[in-house]
Amino acid sequence: MNNFAALITRLDETNRTNEKVAALVDYFKGAEPSDAAWALSFLSGRKLKLGLNRTALRQWAAEEAEIPVWLLEECYDNVGDLSETMARVIPDEFGVAPPTSLAGFVEERILALVGADLELQKSIIVGAWHELSSDARFVFNKLLSSSFRIGVSQDLVVRAIGQAFKLPTPLVAHRLMGTWEPTGDAFSRLVAQDDGGSNISQPYPFCLAHPLESEVSALGEIADWQVEWKWDGIRAQVIHRNGEVFIWSRGEELINDSFPDLVDAARQMPDGTVIDGEIVAWDGEHPRSFNELQRRLGRKNPGKTILSAVRVTVLAYDLLEVQGTDLRSKPMRDRRSQLETLSLPFPLSPLVVESSWESLADLREESRQRGAEGFMLKRRDSEYGTGRKRGLWWKWKINPYSIDAVLTYAQKGSGRRANLFTDYTFGLWHQGELVTFAKAYSGLSDQEIAEVDAFIRRSVVEAFGPVRQVKPELVFELGFESIQISKRHKSGIAVRFPRILRWRKDKKADEADSIETLRALIAP
Repeated sequence: MNNFAALITRLDETNRTNEKVAALVDYFKGAEPSDAAWALSFLSGRKLKLGLNRTALRQWAAEEAEIPVWLLEECYDNVGDLSETMARVIPDEFGVAPPTSLAGFVEERILALVGADLELQKSIIVGAWHELSSDARFVFNKLLSSSFRIGVSQDLVVRAIGQAFKLPTPLVAHRLMGTWEPTGDAFSRLVAQDDGGSNISQPYPFCLAHPLESEVSALGEIADWQVEWKWDGIRAQVIHRNGEVFIWSRGEELINDSFPDLVDAARQMPDGTVIDGEIVAWDGEHPRSFNELQRRLGRKNPGKTILSAVRVTVLAYDLLEVQGTDLRSKPMRDRRSQLETLSLPFPLSPLVVESSWESLADLREESRQRGAEGFMLKRRDSEYGTGRKRGLWWKWKINPYSIDAVLTYAQKGSGRRANLFTDYTFGLWHQGELVTFAKAYSGLSDQEIAEVDAFIRRSVVEAFGPVRQVKPELVFELGFESIQISKRHKSGIAVRFPRILRWRKDKKADEADSIETLRALIAP
């Protein structure tokens, strides 16, 4: 545990990628497989669901620090991170126990909390606080709160493991896909020179696209690019191996239970086939809105009524494996040609053929009418890479809907912005009142965030727990991808992916838009 805490401290002390990789390589080369497995799990963003009482945690920390809870709360307001606050207020004379393995600590101190009563949880947690150094207590608290985040991406961790054990990075990334348990045996298999054959359920790392921010003509000849509509659905890989079907989302979630109809259909695929595509709501000929698809999401074993009401399909656009052979290194044009020869139970995502970028730009204006978000541009000679490889695939999305809204509520953020108001709620005018219609968390610069934070602190009208109602004075232009009627929202309208486009300092609150203006954007 102390070694893992030392790694986190080392990672936190540098912004240099090579230094972070070096720290990770040193740790993984020296760690026992069981410790390395848990470290990899935490560094990859996997969280433990412990369901702890945060109020009780505050109380226990205040007791150990011999301070009143109100003083702990004051410290929290200044530090901005509860885990760090609780770690620092406990006296430093603790932490005298010998180093504990990370795996042993997780099993004996963290997993033992699941299902335990409050008194046993207190005994375990306070005991751990006494055993750990201040830095290790901080990491422990982060793991308890399921808010463990550190400034390394999973790609960086994969790269470090590859260097530490002299393995190709794409191989490590592939082995980590799908179901992966943090055990010593699993880690040993991960870093073995020969894993003895892959798991039949294992998907491939997804190849991802970058947003196109330059002029599309800068990409060169349009003939060098494969153009497809960018569908508004769920990216997925459909696997049929050894007579079994597995459907994985891009978030590495096995979603067979939510889409039994797709599982049944996928059994008609040739055995040893893996396709990449987009799950969409389907009317038999065309994709429907994402709101329709949402009715299917998260449902385990959906019944006949919902299966009939919301039909779905997979729009297939890439072939990753055929007859058990990995095709990812083949050019896009060859993979697509081979995909077109297969007998599939799913429709292919149609290719868009235009003679010039100018005519393609004109067609792009029809995206919303076609249920799409714009175009995907893929080099015809591109391999199916791991993650985002700049220059190979681009997302050329249509411009978002936009509307001017008034800031009405705010709440503090998390992580490095835990002491700043960065979570905003916005309203639009309706019959002389501001009606809440969206929340947004991104789009402002650090300087703008500081200015808005200062405004919020001096403009609070009322407090509701951590939420602050503020004077309705600031106007922001919000962008969003789609808009639908919704009975679940007070405004009667739901928008997708709202974010701040700019701060409208040139507008007063009474010049902001209305619910009626928003409603008028809905396609007839």
